[in-house]
Amino acid sequence: MGRVQDKVVFITGAARGQGRAHAIRLAQEGADIIAVDICADIDTNPYPLARREDLDETVRLVEKAGRRAVARIADVRDPAALKSAVEEGVATLGRLDAVVAQASIAPLGIDRGTQAFIDVVAVGFNGVVHAVQAALPHLTEGGSIIATGSIAALATATTDNPALGPGGLGYSFAKRTVASFVHDLGTVLMPHKIRVNAIHPANVNTDMLHNEAMYRAFRPDLEHPVREDAMPSFPATTGMGNPYVEPEDIADMVLFLVSDESKWVTGMQMRVDSGGYLKKRPQQPVF
Repeated sequence: MGRVQDKVVFITGAARGQGRAHAIRLAQEGADIIAVDICADIDTNPYPLARREDLDETVRLVEKAGRRAVARIADVRDPAALKSAVEEGVATLGRLDAVVAQASIAPLGIDRGTQAFIDVVAVGFNGVVHAVQAALPHLTEGGSIIATGSIAALATATTDNPALGPGGLGYSFAKRTVASFVHDLGTVLMPHKIRVNAIHPANVNTDMLHNEAMYRAFRPDLEHPVREDAMPSFPATTGMGNPYVEPEDIADMVLFLVSDESKWVTGMQMRVDSGGYLKKRPQQPVF
């Protein structure tokens, strides 16, 4: 018996990166997965997003772990699309126990324009609300809602830097608002014994980190920085000297929050950040 045996979990942004890591880890511990991803680019986002073949690979890896997956292409900005995907998944898999609102973008750069602010908020915050909206009618006592925030916005405010453009400020706004949403939604759902928590990672070793726009945020002195240029600067965001955490590190926290081991844990801002929050704001808890 796995730690989440026979639970069904809905994950947005599941085609690659953190979303795929969550799907695999949960499947390894006995869960079935409803996986969605946009599988297309967003114009203001400076790096390519996942494709259908990435989502198919997530399904393959879940099935390799011996579990079932229902995968649909859906944009988290479209509540009707998410509602349809969840309903299809529940009809196939029989239930829903948890939602992991993972999808996000980071349209950094002064060349991105004002639409970048709108797009990152629409994906990184509205998308969280839409995922919860789609999942909530199917969740019962013991259910778990998990949203992905970011230590970059919550503590260090590095993405508020005007040099990162409207998208950087939008990213900070979206992730700060996710933290508040989780806190207050947790209060609302306490009587129903449905848990609501956020995970705030440090930099994570995914495509969101490894692209020229992000490298330029760390090396603004270079016109076209590459990974080797940015790597020495990455540890500045942590307190333990590591440049980033792995998607699997976040997936371990997701597993805990989906499992019954966390049955009395709600309204929490779970930081998987190698001490980055403590390094920047040691005396200022969020809540």
